[in-house]
Amino acid sequence: MTEKHLIVLDLDGTLLTNEKNITNRTKRTLAKLKDDGHEVMIATGRPYRSSEPYYRELDLQTPIVNFNGAFVHHPKNSAFGAFHSPLDIEVAKEIVEAVQNFTYHNIIAEVRDDVFFHYHDEKLIDILQMGSTNITTGDLRNFLSVPPTSMLIHTEQQYVDMIRKHLSDVHAEVIDHRRWADPFHVIEIVRTGLNKAVGLDRVSKYLDIPKNRIIAFGDEDNDIEMIEYAGTGVAMGNAINDLKTLANATTLTNEEDGIAVFLEERFNLKL
Repeated sequence: MTEKHLIVLDLDGTLLTNEKNITNRTKRTLAKLKDDGHEVMIATGRPYRSSEPYYRELDLQTPIVNFNGAFVHHPKNSAFGAFHSPLDIEVAKEIVEAVQNFTYHNIIAEVRDDVFFHYHDEKLIDILQMGSTNITTGDLRNFLSVPPTSMLIHTEQQYVDMIRKHLSDVHAEVIDHRRWADPFHVIEIVRTGLNKAVGLDRVSKYLDIPKNRIIAFGDEDNDIEMIEYAGTGVAMGNAINDLKTLANATTLTNEEDGIAVFLEERFNLKL
């Protein structure tokens, strides 16, 4: 067989269709590559609770990168360890305080799989609940008792840049922030220096697979470091232009089996 490769998959906009499903063709292709001895893993901004169904659906046996690198663990092997790099709790509370000067809908703090809401919000609770989540609602300055893995600020489109500028001006040394793709005007905050590539580096060393045999797929700005890190970084057809410019290759969109099409050609698969 060809040498063992590590295939790294972002979820939303990449592995998943717009309906949040994995197509049969993609599942068949990934299953064939696993049978051939290659490794397949997920690297996502999502918490573990909302990526676990896809981890199970693909029958993965690898570590997983969640929260854009702020939490990395191996669901099937506790000996791998759990690497959790939360925000400083005082910084988190300072951010809540500062955001009071801006217009926003809500602030959410995620602690691994527990979620703290500043304001009660049925719609967001539905989106973020997934699985057995402990939900706490109340002023985060009082209720947040442990360092959060990540924070989300939900606002209107016209305020996103203003809030991000403030975060950069005041907290640049200790946090990194990104924006979610439309339609959600959400700013996501994690500890500085964290990204999917940091988690991927840990996993590739554990699996003993060098960079030149890593193929990573992504579509958004939280995939940039991972696409740069991988020997072969692949942008989806629906990816942002910055990612396409950076990537080694661009495939079809998440609605057109982009992952399967690229891998079938790369590994000369006849399915």
